[in-house]
Amino acid sequence: MKHYSEFILGDMLLLYDLDEADCVSMSILPAARKEQAGTKEYHPEPLVQIHARGDHFANGYGNGHTLACTSATEALKFVSQRREGNTVITTVADRNGRTVIHRAVWAEGLQAVRVSCTFENRGSEPVTLNLISSLNLSGITPFSAGDAAGKLKLHRIGSAWSAEGRLKTESIESAMMERSWTGHALRVTKFGQLGSMPVRGWFPFAAVEDTEAGVTWAVQLACPSSWQIELRRKDDCLNLMAGLADEDFGHWAKTIRPGESFETPEAYLTVGTGGVDEVSQRLLTVQRQNMPRPEAELPVMFNEYCTTWGNPTHENLKQIAECLDGKGMEFLVIDAGWYRKPGIGWSDCGGDWIPEETEMFPEGLKATADMIRAHGMKPGLWFEPETCAPKADIYRREEMLLTRDGAVIDTDNRRFLDMRKEEVQAYLEERVAGLLKRCGFEYTKIDYNCCIGMGCDDPDSIGEGLRRNMQGTLRFFRRLREAVPGITIENCASGGHRLEPSLMAVTDMASFSDAHECSEIPIIAAALHRVILPAQSQIWAVLQAADSIRRINYSLISTFLGVMCLSGDVIHLSEEQWNKVNEGTNFYRQIRHIIRDGVSAFYGEVSESWRHPEGWQAVVRKDGGETLAVIHTFGGELPARISLPVSANRIMRVMCSENNEIELQGGRLEVRLKAPFEAIAVHLA
Repeated sequence: MKHYSEFILGDMLLLYDLDEADCVSMSILPAARKEQAGTKEYHPEPLVQIHARGDHFANGYGNGHTLACTSATEALKFVSQRREGNTVITTVADRNGRTVIHRAVWAEGLQAVRVSCTFENRGSEPVTLNLISSLNLSGITPFSAGDAAGKLKLHRIGSAWSAEGRLKTESIESAMMERSWTGHALRVTKFGQLGSMPVRGWFPFAAVEDTEAGVTWAVQLACPSSWQIELRRKDDCLNLMAGLADEDFGHWAKTIRPGESFETPEAYLTVGTGGVDEVSQRLLTVQRQNMPRPEAELPVMFNEYCTTWGNPTHENLKQIAECLDGKGMEFLVIDAGWYRKPGIGWSDCGGDWIPEETEMFPEGLKATADMIRAHGMKPGLWFEPETCAPKADIYRREEMLLTRDGAVIDTDNRRFLDMRKEEVQAYLEERVAGLLKRCGFEYTKIDYNCCIGMGCDDPDSIGEGLRRNMQGTLRFFRRLREAVPGITIENCASGGHRLEPSLMAVTDMASFSDAHECSEIPIIAAALHRVILPAQSQIWAVLQAADSIRRINYSLISTFLGVMCLSGDVIHLSEEQWNKVNEGTNFYRQIRHIIRDGVSAFYGEVSESWRHPEGWQAVVRKDGGETLAVIHTFGGELPARISLPVSANRIMRVMCSENNEIELQGGRLEVRLKAPFEAIAVHLA
């Protein structure tokens, strides 16, 4: 193996090596740590992993675990490399015309690299791919001798309904990734997601930490359909691969005919000093660059779902709007149920998107939108456009719906529109974009409450059908923004099942979770700081007349971990309760630039159970010379005092409910805790 090239990209050093067989590989280091990297004897994996039908399968007991590490990949030889600005373009090919163009893209301000591949069939025969990597990284870790026994950790981030973002950490040994005694057996840890909810069990994120060197490598995949991440090993170094779910795992295959090409989804790659908490913030610099409106001020919102619970009418919305008038809310969003048919629940009616001009909205939705605007708020409207429910007319228009094995995909109360079809896109432009424009709505919440599963009918494979359908979803979002200029778009999927980068890039914000009134809200909200931007994470504070001031304070301060959205029984709140709400919204307006632009650090001791949380947590978010500390306590035994490191000279403002003792001493914020399930917010400069 010989060193071929290196590129400084910000504070990162991207390295390419060639072996004696002209296979090229890629690794990455913190640029400042180059001299500390060792010269291990190991065999790095190639830059790109591919497999096509008819190719040999992996040896070393890998067949059935992986489609990587085969002779098809080894046949890809180095052709050329060039740099165009901050893009490094490397081309590899085999003798049969299989050609892959690998791109590593960086830009000023980024602390991560965007990596993707384009497969070109320059041969004379069709090639049916069933694996192509977006990213294949070698050389983890060059900082520890041998196989770095006891020094490496694997970090992943799990997700479940109303429990998104749990960090799961294990040693490489616990993950069964120790090398074998001869290096013959291929070790594989493979995980991912199947279907149209790409964050239903795992986030597309992985990190490997060298705890002795204090260096962490991390990757995040931008993919709205089925995906996979693989960690592999034969010798002293680990290899990390990310990309579309392959045929073994995700039923994906695609035929590329001569002269055709195929482009993979992007993977974001970074390396930095510190652990997963520090390095995860580096990946988010790419998501910030991708935001539709990165400089927009974060709004204070109201969504009526936890007020009417799926039964919005002009009359109850008028009561809500009158109550909120003058309170500084920027949006009032009408949630699910506005399209209900008499005597039928909201979940069984979606799909036609024709408001019933009955007793619910006797003058039509435009009159309600105008009424909301007259009370000083921008009106918003909920849709679930990619699905249809049994009582909708479109539910029976099977030519518009997705099928598998020739039968319509049906999950008892949801069928799915075929987003690949132009007639479906045109239908949604009329029923969704058209309605929004006619009625003057300035915000839309796009929900998604079921999953297609492993795929849908397609000439290539059901996995390719799924991929193409989800590309149609991205196209719908882009067309919606074009059709309704200035619209603010929310990404929701039963809460947080779609919190992945490609969907976050076409929407302004996302529902962080469906844990609307749960005590674990701040735990989920804080955990998501590792994988999405707080500026795009809409956190709900559901306010009820029966709530104590401590509970209202707890709920409001939870929203300081993202975009503030209120809901609940606001009509019956007391004057004392409204005073606390006004205090919270005013505080939020003073610190929302820190939420939008800052970088997060995490502290605390939280129990394994989130449903019955014990302990405490703090998120300290810093933006330039200002800092926001958001502290929550839970049940169980609490420390009498917590001490947080902060770079600040003075306390600007404090919000709490228990008259806590709060001091700034010697670069540390000292807070005396007084009660379980309390919250404290401190703004420092």
